[in-house]
Amino acid sequence: MSLEFKNLDKTTSYTSLKNKSSKLSLKEVLTADRVKSKHITVGGGLEYNYAAKCVNDDILSDLQALADEQQLIPKYKELLNGAVINTGEKRMVLHQLTRAQLGKDVLFEGKNQRDFYTSQLNRIRKFVSQVHSGIIKGSTGKAFDTVVQIGIGGSDLGPRALYISLENICNPAMKAHFISNVDPDDANAVLSGLNLETSLFILVSKSGTTQETLANRNFVIEKTKQAGIKGFNPSAHFIAVTSETSPLAGSSDVLDSFYMDDFIGGRYSVTSAVGAAVLSLAFGYEVFEKLLAGAAEADKLALETDLKKNPSLMDAMLGVYERNILGYPSTAVLPYSQALSRFPAHLQQMDMESNGKSVNRDGEALHYATGPVIFGEPGTNGQHSFFQLLHQGTDIVPLQFIGFRKSQIDSDPDYEGSTSQQKLKANLVAQIVAFAKGKNDSNPNKNFAGERPSSLISGEQLTAEALGALLAHFENKVMFQGFVWNLNSFDQEGVQLGKVLAGKVLAGDDDMDPVLRAYSELLAI
Repeated sequence: MSLEFKNLDKTTSYTSLKNKSSKLSLKEVLTADRVKSKHITVGGGLEYNYAAKCVNDDILSDLQALADEQQLIPKYKELLNGAVINTGEKRMVLHQLTRAQLGKDVLFEGKNQRDFYTSQLNRIRKFVSQVHSGIIKGSTGKAFDTVVQIGIGGSDLGPRALYISLENICNPAMKAHFISNVDPDDANAVLSGLNLETSLFILVSKSGTTQETLANRNFVIEKTKQAGIKGFNPSAHFIAVTSETSPLAGSSDVLDSFYMDDFIGGRYSVTSAVGAAVLSLAFGYEVFEKLLAGAAEADKLALETDLKKNPSLMDAMLGVYERNILGYPSTAVLPYSQALSRFPAHLQQMDMESNGKSVNRDGEALHYATGPVIFGEPGTNGQHSFFQLLHQGTDIVPLQFIGFRKSQIDSDPDYEGSTSQQKLKANLVAQIVAFAKGKNDSNPNKNFAGERPSSLISGEQLTAEALGALLAHFENKVMFQGFVWNLNSFDQEGVQLGKVLAGKVLAGDDDMDPVLRAYSELLAI
């Protein structure tokens, strides 16, 4: 099948959607029967429910036509088969291949990429086993009991979010910490509570040249020297996760190196060695395998051509409808699970770095809206923070709720006739209905207009399998939306300019922009 990449506003399906004359009322659409019927299996024991979305079968039919016209599933299949989907950097896009092989063999320079990823995971499995069994120890002969990941962006957000999501439900073999910000307070705060003799540091940088990451590595090394521990050798306490061509690969400054490649962007790298090393050291490799299995299940479901059987495709197309037809500029991700407290931050990078583009795959300016602003906070904390604007503000913000029937920790006493988990779930369902139906009141300050759409991803409990499926669901949603908008979702040129200017400041370039120099002087750089 020949693939055609074209702008959204050049499709006949988009024209049909725009010409819909009547706007639905969510208050009228949302019924009990709809709640029971509008759901799709996500994988990992999760379900995606779109009952509180303001669409009917006619609109869904047009969204299906748009998905078909933009060849979303054929493009996904070609991605899985190793097509150069990242045209900006002339690279394949292979993060799904770290979970399972759903397409043809993908070869690069005669090397089967699936075999490459599997070999790296097997190397990590062996290394983790040797650390946990005490075969690999620190330089002073003490066993490692703590792991610290040093990385930024995708090298931090995804692994950190997933670690926090699992630490309640998985018995940690090692305590994990994360250093990301070049702000010295970040590293100092982590290092102040560590026993350096029993700490293993993971240096994560694909290029091996990331400024913040190398600065934090040097910061840690200096701190170990200042500690004056007899017989301490910093290189025996560092491993690297990097590309095979980076200066960190095989360096004598690290104990071992594990590899990713140029076909996996940082924000999609958590199921590669980037997440495998730290999560396996923390929880054991078998937990990471369960995460991969949940992600692979969601990836497979994303191949379904029928919108009503494909949760990430449905989520993507409803998002396109809300962004491009209804004109909503942002989306809130609201997990009613404290374990998912950093998951919205990971989705923020993954979505906004991918689809925050104003030109198409050929570099031509676009004249329609693309990726929304993503933000979020766990319930019920968010209810006491920004829900005021969500309920009564001038903008309508679509909502993505996530919730579970059971908590992760089996300790939840009954108080005033209900447990804390029941109170949490009661708040979740109350918010969905309150946003959708609102409340009429003669006092304008107490009037709730309603008509605020939402979706719900729910399951029995947040397990490693459920977390993997949740991760892949959103990755695939972003991929599908990028195809609809005709974007290159897998490069990230937007992060480069600031890096270049920061380099000029630090180098004290004579040709520095006068405004840049003025700000530099203001902060005494």
